[in-house]
Amino acid sequence: MNQNIKMQEKNISENNFEQCIKCTVCTVYCPVVPVNPLYPGPKQAGPDGERLRLKKGLFFDDTLKYCLNCKRCEVACPSGVRIGDIIQAARIKYSTSTPTLRDRMLASTDFVGSLATKVAPITNFALGLKPAKAVMDAVLKVDKHAKLPKYASKTFESWYRKNVMTFQDSFKRHVSFFHGCSTNYNYPELGKEFVSVMNALGYGVHLLEKEKCCGVALISNGMIDQAKKNATVNIESIRKSVYERQMPVIGISSTCTLTLRDEYHHLLRMDNTDVRDHIDLATRFIYRLVDEGKVKLVFKKDYKAKIAYHTPCHMAKLGWSIFSTELLRMIPGVEFTMLDSTCCGIAGTYGFKKENYPVSQAIGKPLFDQINSVKPDFVACECETCKWQIEMSTDYQVKNPITILAEALDLVATSEANK
Repeated sequence: MNQNIKMQEKNISENNFEQCIKCTVCTVYCPVVPVNPLYPGPKQAGPDGERLRLKKGLFFDDTLKYCLNCKRCEVACPSGVRIGDIIQAARIKYSTSTPTLRDRMLASTDFVGSLATKVAPITNFALGLKPAKAVMDAVLKVDKHAKLPKYASKTFESWYRKNVMTFQDSFKRHVSFFHGCSTNYNYPELGKEFVSVMNALGYGVHLLEKEKCCGVALISNGMIDQAKKNATVNIESIRKSVYERQMPVIGISSTCTLTLRDEYHHLLRMDNTDVRDHIDLATRFIYRLVDEGKVKLVFKKDYKAKIAYHTPCHMAKLGWSIFSTELLRMIPGVEFTMLDSTCCGIAGTYGFKKENYPVSQAIGKPLFDQINSVKPDFVACECETCKWQIEMSTDYQVKNPITILAEALDLVATSEANK
């Protein structure tokens, strides 16, 4: 009996569901509830359900799979309950479903990306064919309406080692770069732009000793053992960067950054407390340098753009969108619009799946409609999967704020100003 009490106390301490005051604010802010009647909502799936699951695991409800893990419930909660973590932890602990071939393919970003880039033109051509889409829809259950991201012919890592690695030590200050899968395999140009901006600010950019996918797709698709393996590699590499090389670790993806900082500890139970605060997002890192007078930005006089900024869900959870938006507002030629804070609906691999695609599009519709009404030159956003969803569902291009900085800055003049 005493052992049972101790186990329950441990669960209560880890999951903090007892702080829920049953106000249902989380349900009001949940993007899934209005469009998917099968989902019970974050209050019932999270704190309410946890009370039952602690008694018996058989109370686990498989409808928890409809949760996007967008964290909007946590942002809205007045009591600081980690509702999304409670739901995802329950899925990890109690779900008996096995990842399908489709789930494994969508989640294995390093494996698939390393193969696809080797034959990128063929891969991209094949994925765009209607017959191929029809087969993937029928066999793999990847919705035929979804547009999978294209692959680059060369990875960012290979470009870095061949072109810029040799002179990064020449700078006085240094950072390690967690580039992420999408930059490495899909958008190496974004990585190049990050290097060019940081070099102009007087910082050398270095790769981690080893980098694996942050694991967010592995977690959401139930591949927890592989996610832990990736996390082990990443945490050890981050420790070496911070404590042996004296370099903070900078990311450009809001989701990768949140996963490295919080999901490793909250969901995978991996101890990263010694390095968590040394992991930063590029726009936050740069803004703080500017705000503290440590670097100067020199912008092109003729740069002009009408930019609409979308706050990714995980960026809202981090609470760091202010750093990106303030950097963009610094650019003299920018006409800036802050879009309403709504979910795009893709949630990583969620929106590509046939059973989720209609719900994903319904969740994102208010965002798509607002973008179409604003008619920007392009949308700014730090999340690669938000980029996929918005570009798939509107006629507008999405750019990471780092790309915008690279385009708007006079890099030569900025470099001279920061010597």
